[in-house]
Amino acid sequence: MLPLSLLRTAQAHPVLVELKSGETYNGHLVNCDSWMNIHLREVICTSKDGDRFWRMPEIYIRGNTLKYIRVPEEVIDKVKEEAPKRGDRAPMRGGRGGGRFGGREGGRGDGGRGG
Repeated sequence: MLPLSLLRTAQAHPVLVELKSGETYNGHLVNCDSWMNIHLREVICTSKDGDRFWRMPEIYIRGNTLKYIRVPEEVIDKVKEEAPKRGDRAPMRGGRGGGRFGGREGGRGDGGRGG
């Protein structure tokens, strides 16, 4: 299970987010991107000490400030159900390097002269 697929499945569900600073945010996940930046709605923020609370209509949290995200069990179960369906796809071809010729012809340093 990949973290981004889990977050995409968690959209519209309640989540708890803790930041590296110690603050926590409880709200409904609206969206996330490939950098794990997240957008929450109907948010309750708790201070690091846990003694102060704020209610916010929405918040955008940058991904590199996240410590952890807690999602409901139902979301995790949904992702586990979807994983076997994705296995039916054709395997990806290629990989690192290769380029046009798949690494068989030419290369760096010989100028394409086969030397």
